[in-house]
Amino acid sequence: MKDFISIDKCSSQQLQKLLDLSSELKGLYKAGGRDLSLAGKTLVMLFEKPSLRTRISFEVAMTNLGGSAIYVKPEDIGGIGKREPIKDMARVLSRYADGIMARTFEHSTVIELAEYSTVPVINALTDWLHPCQAMADVLTISEHCGRIEGIKIAFIGDGNNVARSLCFGCAKLGMKISIASPSGYELDEKSVQTANQISADTVTRTNNPIEAVAGADIIYTDTWVSMGMESEKQKRLKDFEGFQVDGELLKSASGKVKVMHCLPAHRGDEISDEVIESENSIVFDQAENRLHFQRALLKKLMEK
Repeated sequence: MKDFISIDKCSSQQLQKLLDLSSELKGLYKAGGRDLSLAGKTLVMLFEKPSLRTRISFEVAMTNLGGSAIYVKPEDIGGIGKREPIKDMARVLSRYADGIMARTFEHSTVIELAEYSTVPVINALTDWLHPCQAMADVLTISEHCGRIEGIKIAFIGDGNNVARSLCFGCAKLGMKISIASPSGYELDEKSVQTANQISADTVTRTNNPIEAVAGADIIYTDTWVSMGMESEKQKRLKDFEGFQVDGELLKSASGKVKVMHCLPAHRGDEISDEVIESENSIVFDQAENRLHFQRALLKKLMEK
């Protein structure tokens, strides 16, 4: 594994090893231990979209491993792919640093970085995929449910980058996912086919949230208005009426169902304050596990 761009491009064995390493390192650091295997190494972090969890978790992970991280905003370099070609940036950065992390709008940006870089490239988010989030989610599910195999996730909301990466993760690791979206906001057919070709019947789609949560171990939601979609906010809020994860929806699921949200949450829109603060919520364990998964990922890719 040179890069980490998309879960569907990894083998099930590679993903499981990353999860195992995440748990191992999490236990080590929780016990006060340290792994300084990336001492002297540097990660360049390219950001087109600002973030709380992505930036801080990657910076802390690199520091934990003895390395350092450089945060690069678009204005620092005249924009990614604007002042100079992405392929030139990739080759220059490869000579300065030991790894590149990118959080971008266009998925093609990360693809091109990886194509021309000689050091590992990590997809920290694009409009198409969010693989680090999905793997941290799987780690959280494993901790709270005691297993991964056979878990059912009900994803309520937009068929977006998080939903897509979760589908690929489910297909690779033996879970099922039912995605409930309003008409016109469903996950695209190609992604559903990709996941179901990896493992048959992994993904189902519905326009009915109550149908999706039946028998679910996990109820998952995400913002209805992603960064860059602010002009669509009022239309989306109207279109997504009836899709809030609230106390009423939880009544249609098992009393032991766990609730997840990748944050930031718009309380009162896609999820109620009552639910995010409830005993069913594992939202903040989920957020913490971004650090633990990414620490393992950095070690795996950059320890050479």
